[in-house]
Amino acid sequence: MEGELPAKQSIRVLFDEMDFQQATQCYLWALPIVSLEKFKEDQEKIFGATSSDLVVYNSLSDRLGILTANATTPYILTFVNLAKTGKLVIEMPAGHIAGGLSDCWQRELASMGETGVGKGKGGKYILLPPGQKNFKGHGYFPVSCPTFNVWLGLRALDPDQEKTESLIHSVRIYPYNKRANPPQSKVISPEGKKYFAIQPDGLDYWKTLDAIIQDEPVEDHDRFFMSWLNNLGIKKGQPFNPTERQKKILIAAAEKGKLMSIANSFDKRFDSVHHWSDRKWDYVMIISDPSQRKGDYDEFFQRTSYFYEAFGYGKSMISKTPDLGQAYLGAYSDKDGHWLEGGSHYTLHIPSNPPAVNFWSITVYDAATRCLIDNPQHNADLSSRKDLLKNSDGSVDLYFGPKAPEGKEKNWIQTIEGKHWFAYMRFYGPTIAYFDKTWKMGDIEIAK
Repeated sequence: MEGELPAKQSIRVLFDEMDFQQATQCYLWALPIVSLEKFKEDQEKIFGATSSDLVVYNSLSDRLGILTANATTPYILTFVNLAKTGKLVIEMPAGHIAGGLSDCWQRELASMGETGVGKGKGGKYILLPPGQKNFKGHGYFPVSCPTFNVWLGLRALDPDQEKTESLIHSVRIYPYNKRANPPQSKVISPEGKKYFAIQPDGLDYWKTLDAIIQDEPVEDHDRFFMSWLNNLGIKKGQPFNPTERQKKILIAAAEKGKLMSIANSFDKRFDSVHHWSDRKWDYVMIISDPSQRKGDYDEFFQRTSYFYEAFGYGKSMISKTPDLGQAYLGAYSDKDGHWLEGGSHYTLHIPSNPPAVNFWSITVYDAATRCLIDNPQHNADLSSRKDLLKNSDGSVDLYFGPKAPEGKEKNWIQTIEGKHWFAYMRFYGPTIAYFDKTWKMGDIEIAK
């Protein structure tokens, strides 16, 4: 200090600190849009998918690069840029298929299939680019899109493989100006190609962010963040060419922002985050509404918590109605509050009559990637759809560890020594016993 003022040589230090702090918050703010852009780039560059193609993730190896994918039902995904296609039509078939449309901030725009306006009877949706709100055509469900980049995520829910294949090949995506003779959408498989659709580290995080914000309109509530990015070398309409000083700050902020994200996701500090007050099972989806808005604020930290570790969000995933939709719980620590570690052996007791009309599943994820655990067993989940060993009262004991307990192989997921992991418990069609908490599951605990 020079008296009551900072010394001149300290001014730069203060600006560096200010830019660093703002960069960490920009990292947290951008998590949903960066993960979407990275996924889109992977589908286009690695799989060769276009806006009219459907990429089907069917096997475990297909889904190894998706943030917290489920391991039981196929994913059907496509990314579109309405700036290139103009108004876009999506034809949905009738049948046991569900999903939705989201913008590039992963805000749900419309539910589709069984949970959508068509109620599983099929129908045509028309996507309207930003600024195009009035559509006078008949026979369509219009969807106004606040961003040009939009993604479609579907899940085929029919256990019959032939019916599933038929449903997938019946989905059509095409520009509105081709409606007179709509083309068949191409169905693509990852075919074992390696990818990781997760937010990149270091300077690549900011390169990915720059790529997507160049395409998109700036919403009013994001203008302060755009001002901060200007100080960091990311400006709309200009190439990303940061100075050495800016590179140093951005790389350090990505590292610190990632640690903040881990804490914010894996040890949540939100009110009433545990489903049962005396258990370690957290609500995974703590965003109260797909709009990411609540009362007089936007759910910045809730959004950050979810989109660091997951991809895709919709109303059906936070069901409040018994027997419909899904419910998700996450466990990151054992009964005693320690991180789940791949070299240790754990058990989980599932009481009889789990609260799921359709089925339940528990899935194990690698803590570092937030993707399905890639273990030598080639299995990341156990569910009521599998042939599990049951106790005489109908309850089930599950096992997690580097080696299977003798005779319990059917109820075991292999973990990897030296790596941490976490688990999601999914209830498909959660019953009243889930909502009123009369059914209670144990914690994951060290095996006796």
